[in-house]
Amino acid sequence: MNARPDAHLIWKGPLAPLAEGGIARPRVGIGGISIESSTFSPHVSGDEAFTVRTGAELRAYYPFLDEGTELGSAAEWIPLTHGRSLPGGAVAPATYERMKSAIVDGIRANGPFDGFFFDIHGAMSVIGMADAEGDLARAVREALGPDTLISTSMDLHGNVSEVLRDAVDLLTCYRMAPHEDWLNTKERAVHNLLERLRGEYGSDPLRRRPLQAWVPIPVLLPGEKTSTRLEPARSIYAELPEIEELDGVLDASVWIGYAWADEPRCQAYTVVTGDDRAVITREAERIARMFWDAREHFAFVAPTATLDGALEKALAAGAARPYLISDSGDNPTAGGAGDVTWTLTRLLERDDLTGGAYTTLVASIFDPDAVADAVRAGVGAEVTLTAGARVDDGPSGPVRITGTVYSITDGDPVAGTQAVISVGGVHAIITERRKPFHHLDDFRMLGLDPESADIVVVKIGYLEPELYELAGDWTLALTPGGVDQDLLRLGHHNLQEGVYPFETTGRPPLEAVVGRRGEEIAP
Repeated sequence: MNARPDAHLIWKGPLAPLAEGGIARPRVGIGGISIESSTFSPHVSGDEAFTVRTGAELRAYYPFLDEGTELGSAAEWIPLTHGRSLPGGAVAPATYERMKSAIVDGIRANGPFDGFFFDIHGAMSVIGMADAEGDLARAVREALGPDTLISTSMDLHGNVSEVLRDAVDLLTCYRMAPHEDWLNTKERAVHNLLERLRGEYGSDPLRRRPLQAWVPIPVLLPGEKTSTRLEPARSIYAELPEIEELDGVLDASVWIGYAWADEPRCQAYTVVTGDDRAVITREAERIARMFWDAREHFAFVAPTATLDGALEKALAAGAARPYLISDSGDNPTAGGAGDVTWTLTRLLERDDLTGGAYTTLVASIFDPDAVADAVRAGVGAEVTLTAGARVDDGPSGPVRITGTVYSITDGDPVAGTQAVISVGGVHAIITERRKPFHHLDDFRMLGLDPESADIVVVKIGYLEPELYELAGDWTLALTPGGVDQDLLRLGHHNLQEGVYPFETTGRPPLEAVVGRRGEEIAP
C-alpha cells in the first residue's frame, strides 16, 4: 500500500500470526455489485453501464491479492462475479437479476466457503426495490449458508439497512472523501476477514462471528457537505483508528449515507465491530452523538454560488486562474445523468465568454448522435449541433451549438469518441458515453490545456485531487439536476421520520443495536 501521512486512518498493519484453532488457508469467495444510483435521475443503468469481472480478471482487480502478497498468499481465493458501474440512475431490474444470479449460482457451484469478500457500494437502487443491497446480501447469505463469514467493503456514501446488517458479519467503509482510500478500504475488509478466520476461534463457525454495534443517525447530507478534508467530518473520522486500537474492537466505521435516493434506509450510520460488547456499544453511541451534535456545522467544501455568481467570481479582476466551477447538479459521479444542458446553455448565451477574450473548458455532455455529427463534419468544420438532454431534460432541453469542430478523439475506454466544439472561447466537450472528468489528461488527450485555461467547468461536486491541485480558486455552483445539492427541493417522500434537515426538531435516542449474526439482537 502507498505510504501516506494519514495512513493510520486506513490501514492496520500486517496480519497477526496464525492462532491455534485458526484456519491456515481458508477458502474465500469474492463477489458483489457496486453502483451509486440516484432515484431523482431519469437515467436507467442497464447492462451497458456495468463492467462485469469474473475469475482471474476479478482477482487482478485487487492488487493486494496478487500472488506473493501477504493477503494473496493467506487464502485460497475463488473470484466469482463482480459488477461495477459509474454512478447513474437506478438499475434496470433485469440487469440486477442477471448479476445477482451469477453471484448466487457461482457460490452454489464453487462452495462451500470459509469466508466471502462482499464488495458493494451501499447506494445501489434498483427500479421497484427499496433496499437493493439488502436483497443482494440476503441472497448471498442464503446461498453461502450460516457458517460462512462475510466481510463487506462499502463506500461511506452507502447505507447500512437492518437487512444488510443482519446478513453479514463484518462491515467497513471508506474514511476519506474524496475517496483516495477506496482500494485501501477493500484491503482492510479482507484483512478483517482473514484475522477472524486465522484467529483462535477461526474454525468455530459460531464463535468466530464478531459482535456488531449499529446505530442509525437520522441525518442525510450531500457528500459535498461532509468532505473529510474539513471539519467536522475530519475530526469524526479521525476517531475511528483510535477506537480500533481499543481491546476488543476489530473495526469502526461511519457512513454518511446517500442523499440522492428516496429510500427509508438513506441516512447516516455508525458500526463498531468486535468482541467486547460494552466497548463497542459505548464507542458506536459516542461517535453517533458526535455526528448528530455536529449536524448543523457541516458546510459545503467550497464557497457556493449560483452559476452567474460563480462566473462573476471567475471573471473578476485578479481572480486566480484557472478558476474551476463545479457544475454540481449533474455530477455523474454522484448519479447525475451527465447530459443536462442547463449550464452549457447559459455559458453559450454570454458574449463575454464566446467572444474569445477568455478560454473556458466545459466538461461535458454525452450524446452519441451529436458526436457522430461532429465526426462527419471533421476537424475544422463549422457546424451546428443539437446535443444533450436525451436522458435528463428536466432542467432544460437540448442545447444548440454553432461553432468549430476543434478536435475529435477516438478510443477512450469510458467516453468512446469525444468531440470538442469551440464557440469563440468556449470549448464544449461532447462524449459518446457518460464520463466524469477527474484528471488533467482527460482534457489533454482532447488537445485542451486545463492549466492555461481561464475557466474550467466540470460536472462534479468536491474536486478530485488533480483538479483540486489545478484550481487557482473554485466555486461549487448550485446548479439543477438529478443530484441537486439543495436536497429540500428534490422532493424526498420515503425517508424515515425525523431525518435532518427535512425535519429539524426532536432528538433521536442514538442507542446501539448490538449482537452477532444468528443471535437475537436488541438495544
